Amino acid sequence: ILTSLEKLEVAPPSPGQLKHVFFHNALPFVGFGFLDNAIMIAAGTQIELSIGVVLGISTMAGKYSQIPNRLFLFSCSFSLAGYVEALASRLGLSIPDLTPKQADMWQTRLSAHLGKAIGVTLGCILGMFPLLFFGDEEEKLEEKN
Repeated sequence: ILTSLEKLEVAPPSPGQLKHVFFHNALPFVGFGFLDNAIMIAAGTQIELSIGVVLGISTMAGKYSQIPNRLFLFSCSFSLAGYVEALASRLGLSIPDLTPKQADMWQTRLSAHLGKAIGVTLGCILGMFPLLFFGDEEEKLEEKN
């Protein structure tokens, strides 16, 4: 026998609530993508320029030898994700006001996943800023050869 509460259908989240879910999930991932890519580029390039030059290995071999280093750097940037989420909550990013059933609906899950995917993509694009500073070092290496 169904109780009167179980018979009630919950309305799907409004477009405003879905937008709130999207931004609530996107903002921390922008920060994570930014930190991840910036750390990977800066540290990976320095590893390649130091170890690769000393061992005299090609750039491609240097990239494959960096896999353990990149896994370490990725775990470091992933550990910073908690700080990014704390900063997002300090900036006033509140949790969306949804019922448990609304939070479990496909629209809400889709909005959350899209927010995460677009957030990390935007963060990785913004995190490529260290590439602006590496042009001179590559030219110097080419001049030496």
